[in-house]
Amino acid sequence: MATKQSSAEKRHRQSEERRLRNKAVKSAVRTSVKKFVTAVQKKDTVEAEASFKEMIKKLDSAAQKGIINKKAAARKKSRMQILLNNSKSA
Repeated sequence: MATKQSSAEKRHRQSEERRLRNKAVKSAVRTSVKKFVTAVQKKDTVEAEASFKEMIKKLDSAAQKGIINKKAAARKKSRMQILLNNSKSA
């Protein structure tokens, strides 16, 4: 931690708050992805579609806030959409 400089202490405090907030959002995204994948593996299409919508919402929100890269979010959404489509046709 920074010592004897109030501006450095403030920056440290702010970065710690941001880190915790970002960590929570990333965790929520990962949880929603796992929930979706589990639903697809169980072949529960109703649950898969509901969790897919929730996952898309969380990914878009995280990308908009700059927590994850917007192209990474788009790539993840695309791959999960393919997974959903394959589970419907199979």
